[in-house]
Amino acid sequence: MTAVPSIDPERFLHEHLAQASPDLMRDMLSTFVNALLSAQADGVCGAGYGLRDPDRTNQRNGYRHRDLDTRSGTIDVAIPKLREGTLFPEWLLTRRRRAEAALTSVVATCYLLGVSTRRMDKSVQALGITGLSKSQVSEMAKDLDGQVEQFRTRPLDAGPYTFLAADALSMKVREGGRVVKIAVMVATGVNADGYREILGVQTSSTESGAGWLAFFRDLHARGLTKAGKVAMVTSDAHQGLIEAVGATLTGTSWQRCRTHYAANLMSATPKSSWPWVKTLLHSVYDQPDAPAVHAQFDRVIDALTQKLPAVTAHLEAAREDILAFTAFPKEIWRQIWSNNPNERLNREIRRRTDVVGIFPNRDAVIRLVGAVLAEQHDEWTEMRRYLGLDVLTRARAVLDNHPLPEKEATTDPTTIGQLTA
Repeated sequence: MTAVPSIDPERFLHEHLAQASPDLMRDMLSTFVNALLSAQADGVCGAGYGLRDPDRTNQRNGYRHRDLDTRSGTIDVAIPKLREGTLFPEWLLTRRRRAEAALTSVVATCYLLGVSTRRMDKSVQALGITGLSKSQVSEMAKDLDGQVEQFRTRPLDAGPYTFLAADALSMKVREGGRVVKIAVMVATGVNADGYREILGVQTSSTESGAGWLAFFRDLHARGLTKAGKVAMVTSDAHQGLIEAVGATLTGTSWQRCRTHYAANLMSATPKSSWPWVKTLLHSVYDQPDAPAVHAQFDRVIDALTQKLPAVTAHLEAAREDILAFTAFPKEIWRQIWSNNPNERLNREIRRRTDVVGIFPNRDAVIRLVGAVLAEQHDEWTEMRRYLGLDVLTRARAVLDNHPLPEKEATTDPTTIGQLTA
């Protein structure tokens, strides 16, 4: 289907040249780009804007505005939104190419430093990269390193950050003529507007208490708690991490990650019994309110005491750690703690880093992981709020020791009776 032009180019050019505006080129470019996007949307929908047509396959649903940097200045681009699917032209995705530029730089750097030719050839083929010179690599790395450094050291001024999640990934790096494993520590948080942010990324020789302490001190120095305390940190049960949270974030609760805890519990459970134990554990998290969660946890303990005493002891020891979330409004439970908050993020990092395998140095790790995180940070700012402002307000009230609204402080006795029957 041929899209009908929405403007008369000759008339448009004549009118703007007559006005002789200082911003003539930028205005023209903006109008033509938006007209092109509109025509593209019409082609995807199968019919013109606002027209009834039996061949129509989709409908418009407003616009989302993006800034596009051009040689004539920054222009406002109105990208049509569709009721089904998305319309986002490739030429507007410049910033999302940062991670791929980082990956290119890492692969080329590995090759130049003499890492396994066979492995690097395989990586190059997987990425479709050939013929990179040393000067090209140097320029790419210099530009990208500057962007990543600015992102990693930016002030954390969108607080208070009510909820925070921390995790570490293991990466292989060449140091001193041998391959060693290092820890890449990552923290994410929910800011005052309810959006998720990448708060920080650092490397450490091992996932140790000293490494986590330095990491959280850096977050604190950049303003993590300037606008208010962190209500809760979610992570695995690494002792160094827990101690670092206690040393740097006074008054902050700690929630044990459900995903990590399930793995720990599985190691203490007979293989034949794990499906049953896993179902019981999930039933605790699936309760509608805090009293029901604790009541169900007690029933699980009773059910396991005689048959699996070791599993019962494991659960009892972890009770406070895995049920800390019940102090907060139930609307946030599934969003924040039903699974590891950083699980998808970790998978995306692994997807990019697995192509490289062994990094030539720690700078290469930060270059690639930092670019991936900056890309994800940008995407989160464009998505819907992770948590509603009303939920955040009520969570802050819990932190400030204020009573929750009555609908959260009380529980329907009928529901409790049914659950305990």
